[in-house]
Amino acid sequence: QKMPPSLPATINIREPRWDQSTFQGRAKHFFMVTDPRNLLLSGATLEEARRVVEDYRAGTVHPGLTEDQLWRAKYIYDSAFHPDTGEKMILVGRMSAQVPMNMTITGCMLTFYRTTPAVLFWQWVNQSFNAVVNYTNRSGDAPITPSQLGTAYVSATTGAVVTALGLKSLTKHLPAIIGRYVPFVAVAAANCINIPLMRQRELKLGIPVTDENGNRLGESTAAAQKAIFQVVVSRIGMAAPAMAIPPVIMNALEKRAFLKRYPYLNAPLQVGLVGFCLVFATPLCCALFPQKSSMPVSSLEPEVQDQIRKKDPWLETVYFNKGL
Repeated sequence: QKMPPSLPATINIREPRWDQSTFQGRAKHFFMVTDPRNLLLSGATLEEARRVVEDYRAGTVHPGLTEDQLWRAKYIYDSAFHPDTGEKMILVGRMSAQVPMNMTITGCMLTFYRTTPAVLFWQWVNQSFNAVVNYTNRSGDAPITPSQLGTAYVSATTGAVVTALGLKSLTKHLPAIIGRYVPFVAVAAANCINIPLMRQRELKLGIPVTDENGNRLGESTAAAQKAIFQVVVSRIGMAAPAMAIPPVIMNALEKRAFLKRYPYLNAPLQVGLVGFCLVFATPLCCALFPQKSSMPVSSLEPEVQDQIRKKDPWLETVYFNKGL
């Protein structure tokens, strides 16, 4: 039997399979990264994918390896291992856990929004999950101390709860549909607090910036600010359809005899609707900005510009991992 031709060692698997300068290419990439089925892969499958990817990067091509198998291994590897540190990420912090986790938490926040204890509990659960995701998907290889972690977590949770309870009291005399949007506003406010605080070390010390070939040129706080802003916008966009569309549908359904007869279906229906929205919103909002983001050298801090000019006087653009 004829062996298939050996795969060339020149495929650039450090970059995604699809063109990341286009929204369509980024969307295809993130549909793969956020695929919830990756959570079901065994430890052995993850380690095999890591071995294939690391060997290939080192110039060793496994006999019989096809291009499709190589890309499959790369996406399994990307779904479970941090792009900068290479460490295996916490299961619930991985991007493939975003849809099932957010679907459950958001569905419950939208269902149980009427009582203060329920608002407190589900905002706390949501911020605990956000803290894990933000820490797991931080940019760069900089460690974060337990005290920084604790400060970010407490601040974001407090911000979300205060926002939710404040808005809840304001909407008492307004139509019921308005009250349903309180969780979304609270989540948006909390994202604006949680993400910068979780990644405060990057704002103080900067994140690695590289040239087009991945050669590290230094650390920039200006790049960190741009990265964190892009992530905040993506996360709010991710939550918007899942928290804006189901309330309208549920508000209409609750007036019908069906839900009055089977009230216990309220939560499962809400969770299902949120899940349907998130399956599309998560990858599409991750794709709003390139993962390997860029900025002109002239926009960096003066000292970082000087550092780069000494290494490469003609370089105009630097690149950085924005995080997720």
